[in-house]
Amino acid sequence: MTTQTANKTRTVARLVRGLPTSDGAGVRLNRVIGTQALPDVDPFLMLDEFRSDDPKAYIAGFPEHPHRGFETITYMLAGRMRHKDTRGNEGLLGPGDVQWMTTARGLQHSEMPEQQDGLMQGFQLWLNLPAKEKMLDPVYKDIPAATIPVIAGDGHTIKLIAGRQSGVTGPIASPTTKPYVADVVLTKGEVTLDIPDGHAGFAYVYDGAVDIAGTRVERAQAAVLAGEGALTLTAPGEEARVLVVSGYPLKEPVVRHGPFVMNTVAEIHEAIRDYQRGLFD
Repeated sequence: MTTQTANKTRTVARLVRGLPTSDGAGVRLNRVIGTQALPDVDPFLMLDEFRSDDPKAYIAGFPEHPHRGFETITYMLAGRMRHKDTRGNEGLLGPGDVQWMTTARGLQHSEMPEQQDGLMQGFQLWLNLPAKEKMLDPVYKDIPAATIPVIAGDGHTIKLIAGRQSGVTGPIASPTTKPYVADVVLTKGEVTLDIPDGHAGFAYVYDGAVDIAGTRVERAQAAVLAGEGALTLTAPGEEARVLVVSGYPLKEPVVRHGPFVMNTVAEIHEAIRDYQRGLFD
């Protein structure tokens, strides 16, 4: 685990578009990671984008459901979402807020919109946990928008949710994968992001378009990153918004079954038995 390599820059290994799908009680999503085209970007297991001004597309929300073995990061851009879990945690997310939940050995939670109309927009990211951390106690953290640092430059802003950028540290950390998560708005010129060597990751363009090392990345495309060093985004003449995510790969076996992510089939069977026995509380 090292800092950036001098004079090196990230390139694009491949471009992927999300897959329209639905989850929860029928919430319509754009699934960017967690599809046949892109099953994961180790250590990231899933990225869902939700964006609709039609209440029928989101109002049913995500009623109570279990998780074990990973972390969920929910980042709201517009609308309101109430989170509750079986350990007594509860919070209402508004525009710009983040909820970071380490599910670890397991809990049940719900995510329910609290508006009848208007735009609902945001992301949910799944971050894998190493085997040694999968059965620790769950942790729940609400991060209000006002506490998330924003780094302003000439023609860009960087909202830093996790990691370090220009001497600033984001409010959330995960001890092994040490993720970098930033929401970048780029209106002109270019911006360079301090992604550490050894990180794997992606840049998801959710408005406009950017150039990465000669590759144009357009709206609703994820650029899976290659190489080492920093990541430079260049504006091709229009405002762009980009979610940039990276972390240290775990390089461990991954066995997934719905809301459970473990390292072996036997551990998945154990998770199902524990849930059936009422141990996810």
